[in-house]
Amino acid sequence: MTVEEKARLSSGRDFWHLQGIERLNLPSIMVTDGPHGLRKQNGSADHVGLSDSVPATCFPTASGLAATWNVDLIEKVGTALGQECLAEQVSVLLGPGVNLKRHPLGGRNFEYFSEDPYLTAKIAAAWITGLQSKNVGASLKHYALNNHERGRMVVDVVTDERTLRELYLPAFEYCVEKTNPWTIMCAYNKFRGVYLSEHQYLLKTILRDEWGFNGAVVTDWGANHDRIKGIKNGQSLEMPGSGEGNTQQIISAIDDGYLTEEQLNNSIQPVVELITKSTDAIDYNATFDLTANHELARSVAAEAIVLLKNVNDILPLDRSSRVLVIGRLATDTRYQGSGSSQIIPTQLEQPLEEIRKLAITPGSVEFAEGYTLSGTHNPDLLNQAMEMAMVADRIIVIVGLTP
Repeated sequence: MTVEEKARLSSGRDFWHLQGIERLNLPSIMVTDGPHGLRKQNGSADHVGLSDSVPATCFPTASGLAATWNVDLIEKVGTALGQECLAEQVSVLLGPGVNLKRHPLGGRNFEYFSEDPYLTAKIAAAWITGLQSKNVGASLKHYALNNHERGRMVVDVVTDERTLRELYLPAFEYCVEKTNPWTIMCAYNKFRGVYLSEHQYLLKTILRDEWGFNGAVVTDWGANHDRIKGIKNGQSLEMPGSGEGNTQQIISAIDDGYLTEEQLNNSIQPVVELITKSTDAIDYNATFDLTANHELARSVAAEAIVLLKNVNDILPLDRSSRVLVIGRLATDTRYQGSGSSQIIPTQLEQPLEEIRKLAITPGSVEFAEGYTLSGTHNPDLLNQAMEMAMVADRIIVIVGLTP
């Protein structure tokens, strides 16, 4: 393999594909977003969920998965995700995210499992085990300390060693030791003044040397800063592709003696291995059971429900009760977050419809909007809901964040 070919392998071909080398029978493989479903984009590509993706099973988000406390069930979710990836010729699913929830306003809290590193580690490991049982790679993310929302891509996180080791790293360490994820995605932020994409202490000293990770370290999309420092300090792959600029930069760094070819070899070896084992798993005849996966998603959602209080044993509701459902979100379902993990579901059920299915007489379940999706005050909707509530036996109010 020439130096130029090696340099090209260290950067993606485009938004979702790795570089291939036809001369060496190394194909270009595809990676795509998760983590609670497959967001494969065949057309315009983006990392914020603006463009359409192929329909896929939309499993409950990570917060819902963790609320089940059921590692066997979550392993089944991982297996189902792996099969959907095989059916779409996707080699790596970009998940799970094991950053801790450290602030209630964290914009990606729904993509993370828990405030607790132990629960996070157990659920994430089960997810990875299931996914990789199908020979589809996981991308454990976002390594590390990417928990701060304001300035999330540039913030400099400073913490002492004990806090680092007891809170922020245990889930990553556990998953590396127990599941050997094919890739790890480094985060956008800095740690102690150095960007994670080129952080020697986290990428080499801890991840490679202490934990023995031998897979590919992939940058979060656009998280690369200094390509040469990244290669020298444990980074394997820059995503997405950056064109020929960084390829020439790597070649020049070797010519100038700033980077050795051995360092480049060590950097891209995991990429070559990733492409090789991914190629062996590609099955163009693979399919998945849409109905079975949807039922699995339903079972996870049911098991994730947490009953906080049941005053006067009001639950379960009498199926013959006259029920009023209040809330526009009963018909405009909020079933996931947005952004890079946004899934186009194969099936979508509305709370109002499902409640009516449970009633002995569907007509006994009435509906009042109660509020607008825009959040603007509408006294007419509110008054209507109050009037209808006066004659109902039971009232179910469905609320949540609206656009």
